[in-house]
Amino acid sequence: MTEQQSTSSERLLGLDHLRAIAIIMVFIFHYGRLFPHPEWTYNISRFGWTGVDLFFVLSGYLITNQLLQKLAHKQGISLKEFYIKRFFKILPPYLLVLLAYFLFPSFRERESLAPLIKYLTFTQNIGLDVSTNGTFSHAWSLCIEEQFYIFMPLILVALYHFKNLKMGYLLIVFLFIAGLLIRMYCWNVKVHSLTDDSTAVINWYKWIYYPTFCRLDGLLVGVSIAGLFCYYEKSKAKILLNGNLLTIAGVFVLICGYFLCVNQESFVASVFGFPFVSLGYGLVVTSAIVPSSLIFNISSSLTGTIARLSYSIYLVHKITIHLTQTYFYSNYIDKESNLMLIISIINTFILSFIINRIIEIPARKFRESIVK
Repeated sequence: MTEQQSTSSERLLGLDHLRAIAIIMVFIFHYGRLFPHPEWTYNISRFGWTGVDLFFVLSGYLITNQLLQKLAHKQGISLKEFYIKRFFKILPPYLLVLLAYFLFPSFRERESLAPLIKYLTFTQNIGLDVSTNGTFSHAWSLCIEEQFYIFMPLILVALYHFKNLKMGYLLIVFLFIAGLLIRMYCWNVKVHSLTDDSTAVINWYKWIYYPTFCRLDGLLVGVSIAGLFCYYEKSKAKILLNGNLLTIAGVFVLICGYFLCVNQESFVASVFGFPFVSLGYGLVVTSAIVPSSLIFNISSSLTGTIARLSYSIYLVHKITIHLTQTYFYSNYIDKESNLMLIISIINTFILSFIINRIIEIPARKFRESIVK
């Protein structure tokens, strides 16, 4: 969610559509599950949690493609340049929102925050108990992405140094299988063995949903797409001819994933749901970068705008919903009304736009003045 496509404007189109879809899914999911809401939002938000998985696939592809292209053109990977770019992309708006949460307790949508050090070190997702640290809990996915940004270039540099880039797929397979086994272990030992259902649900989030070691599937799928396009020309040539077929296949897999994950805390969903959903989104993301697909060629200023604001929207949407419902409810607007939902959407968009203009864009310009 923190990565923007930086190649051609054509390639921006398809991926921006998906980024916009992802942030809308996340917004509706949180609105329909964590706040007073119109009844229909609860029903359509059932699969909204997978918006984060779509963000993971997008980030895995975009970051890895960016790095592999440098290696393919014999430019080498500048770790200094990469980390400076990530720093100024992620931290300025993130720290602003974090500061607001800690300075103004009335901004908090839930009970309390995790310790500050966990947010600053991007380890908040490890051992997160949402029953006690529910405020700004959505930072968990930013933690996973930041951890990915730290280690991914280091791994590629090492593989490149030892001339084993293509062997990286063995590492992907290893991590994929390890994720399955770890989730299987955590479900049996940390979740299923508990007799208290409420504690079991909290532990499910703590040990399966939030930890990095259980949520690498989307990133691995994105990394695989980038590697496939960079090093497997024959496979790439076939893919380029079947963009719309990939879209259809991806949607079909996601529909199957929806039914697979109806009971999200079940053994099957916990172990196989994440990779299944990630595969479906991987097919759709692949279709979005293929010129023969419809999604690649559709132009929309609306999805482009939402995509550009997606990071800020992700950061501030819970604060905005909470404050909007608190203020407007005191002015006699029902929290469960459609009007309250519309006002929350508008306020989130306005605040995200402001943060984009006064924080994100200046930070990007300053970054560009440092890294040329």
